[in-house]
Order: sequence, then structure tokens, then C-alpha cells
Amino acid sequence: MVGNGPKKAHPHNKLTAAAVRRFGAGKYADGSGLYLVVDDSGARRWALRTTVHGRRREIGLGPVSLLGLGEARELARDLRRVARSGGDPIAERDKGKRVSVTFADAARIVHAEQIVPNAKNGKHVHQWLQTLETYAFPVMGSLPVHAVQQADILKTLAPIWITKPETARRVRQRLRTVLDWAGTAGHRDGINPVMGIEKGLPKQRDKVKHFTALPWRELPSLIPRIEAVGGMGALALRFCILTACRSGEARGAIWTEIDLDERVWTIPAERMKGGRGHRVPLSHPAMAVLMEVHDLKAGPDALVFPSKRAGKPLSDMTLSATLRRLDLPVTVHGFRSSFRDWSEESTSFPHEVKEAALSHSVRNKVEAAYRRTDLFEKRRTMMDAWGSFVTSVGAKVVRLAT
Repeated sequence: MVGNGPKKAHPHNKLTAAAVRRFGAGKYADGSGLYLVVDDSGARRWALRTTVHGRRREIGLGPVSLLGLGEARELARDLRRVARSGGDPIAERDKGKRVSVTFADAARIVHAEQIVPNAKNGKHVHQWLQTLETYAFPVMGSLPVHAVQQADILKTLAPIWITKPETARRVRQRLRTVLDWAGTAGHRDGINPVMGIEKGLPKQRDKVKHFTALPWRELPSLIPRIEAVGGMGALALRFCILTACRSGEARGAIWTEIDLDERVWTIPAERMKGGRGHRVPLSHPAMAVLMEVHDLKAGPDALVFPSKRAGKPLSDMTLSATLRRLDLPVTVHGFRSSFRDWSEESTSFPHEVKEAALSHSVRNKVEAAYRRTDLFEKRRTMMDAWGSFVTSVGAKVVRLAT
């Protein structure tokens, strides 16, 4: 019966410093309304649930990186006392907190907690913070993050908005990310000042640049020319073309990823742009390229296309150099477009098979939820057809059945 048993005491000081560092995504009670919140990105912050003027509120206290467990408990205790006395705990929280966190502090926290753990590209990790240090910090790096206004955003972006449009758009996105975090962590209130900033900036005239691609009908005559150039860069380039993969995926390939008997190349998720593992069916021409480098195999974990520097992959410029020697104004990545154009114009393979061959994600969420296959066998048929076309000089265009 309700009310007959002894009341259980509310949990108090349940968390430990070690647990705070160890917990995965979720919300964890310490007691007396204090919670540790761990986002999916791994970012950790404190929140206090309490009653303010008769209403239940959740108040952000700040990130774990700036506020230890003991400090969070002390701040939570002070704010509960303010709330019970009828005061405004949010205003009290902000008195000392907001002046201590500058925009530069916030940017470095976001970089350390969200960008570094989740980025797959070391160059992106470096450039993410570097662009803010170059363009934003001189303007507002020392400002308290709660004091950043649209005028500061404009002053940051205006000098590069037209002269460096792509860089400016990246800086804008990074500013938005930092200030979104600041709002979530309780360091500022109101609308993110980056929102709608384009209204105060001139219209950019640059267009999205597409990778220059070779017309697909010219590919059969190109392959013998690439073979004639010779060298590891030319071999890796042929493999890229025959598998329709990205340059980095081929340059980073190791022998343990390749099953020669089954003619399958399995690229692990950590090496894929979309963060999902990808199986590539290997056509006979692609296998022929692998046989040319097989004798150079230095071990199961060795690179398939080794560079002259032991243990280091080829650079992207090595593949591009082959194209320059052939005086071709195209990019390595552009051959993926050539493959797609070929599949659209000269085959009847379904759209989803073409997309899967290029390891594109399914944009429709409902379709993605029900997609339980990578369409591997259908892709094998298509890649065999692609290999036959690419390596047959003067081949006629034949519409292929699926």
C-alpha cells in the first residue's frame, strides 16, 4: 500500500570522477537534481533540475572540461538555494560563469570534445581550429562568448566573404557550431547570431566547382596510355578507375582488405568517407592490376600500392602526376563521374545499384531503414561490365541488361 513503507532517500553524490570520464552517451544522476549529460559526440556537461518560481527547469551548468565534479556539486547547491529563496538561479549562474568563457575558450572546447574525437581526416581536424584562429579570434577571440553579437560575425566574415567564398562558408559553419554549443552549455541565451547573417553580406557569385571528368566514351583509349606511363601512380590510377573508388581508398588499401579468391575488396568503415564499411567487387581487369603489384607484397598488412617511402601511402599528387604527363585536364576523382555517366547513358542497372557502387548513402530515411543489402551481386555484374568496357579499345556502346 502506498505510504506504508519507509521513504527511500534521494540519491546523493552517486557519481565519481572516474565514472564521469568513463560514461557513454546518456544522462546520469548524481543526486539532488544534478545530472551529468553525455552527448552522442562524447561532449560532457552538467545540468541541474530544480523548481524555479513553481516550474520545473533544467539549467545548464557548463562543460565537464571547465567544471569538475566537486565544483558542479557546489554550484548546483548554491543555485538550488537561490531557487528556494525565490531568486533567479540562471542569473546567479551567469554572474561568474559568463565572464570566464571567451569565444576562443569555447572554440577550443568544441574542437577538443566534438571535432577531434569524431573527425576521420587529420587535415580537417587541423584546419577546423586554424581557420577560426586566423579569421575569428582576432575579432572576437577574447570576448566573453555570451557577448558575441551579429556585428562581430559580420566583422569576421565580411573581409573574406567575396574574396574567399568557400573558406568564408566554412568559417560561418564553424562559428555556428561553437555558438550552438555555447547556448547548449548555458554560456549564452537567445538566437545564435550566425543565423540569418547572409542578409548582411553581399551575394556570393562563385558556383560549386565540380571535379573535371573525362567523357566516358574516351576511357577505353585512355587506359593503354596510362599503362604506357608505368609506375606505381599509374597502377593505382588504373585501379581507381576500374573500381570507381576514391583516390584515398585505393592509396590506403592494404592486402588484408583484399580476398583474391573471392575477388572482393573490403574497405573498413574508418577509411570510408561516410563512415560505413564498403565491399567492392573486383572485375578481372582490376584483378590484373593487383597481380602486377602482388610480387611487391611485403606482408599481409602492407600497402597494395606502396610509395618509395617505406610504410607511407602514395600521395594524391602521384596519381595526378600521371594525368599531367598525359596532358589531361581532368581530376582523379572525376573518373567516378565518368563511371556514373557511363552507367546512366549506356546501361539499364537500377539507380540504387549505381549509388551503392559509388558508396553513396541513402538520403531517403525510410528507404535507408529498410535497405538490408549492399546489392553486392548486382554490383559485381555492373563492375564486370565496366571493366570490360574500360579495357576494350574501340568498344561499341552496348546497352546492358541487369
